[in-house]
Amino acid sequence: MFISNAYAQTTTAAADPGLMGNLTTFAPLLIMFVVMYFLMIRPQQKRQKEAKAMMDALAKGDEVVTAGGILGRVTKVSDTYVTLEIATNTELVVQKNAVTTLLPKGTLKSL
Repeated sequence: MFISNAYAQTTTAAADPGLMGNLTTFAPLLIMFVVMYFLMIRPQQKRQKEAKAMMDALAKGDEVVTAGGILGRVTKVSDTYVTLEIATNTELVVQKNAVTTLLPKGTLKSL
């Protein structure tokens, strides 16, 4: 008496979003991933490859700079260590991955 009857309404056919709805939902996420790859991941991988190639190419007589800023000439190279001559009759053994820069020949004499 106080409550009116509720009848179900007829609905129109709901539009099925399908593939386009899913694509537009994930498009911003996909675009962000692609941008992150080209701006961050790819350049880092390139730098790692260059550093590994430089470490593998170290040879006796190369002039290098270590991560600590020490300049020296390579006198001995092993699998994981490099011996540097930092002054006359003064040698220092460092890990290969501590070598950060390969200097042009003759740089140490000009300093």
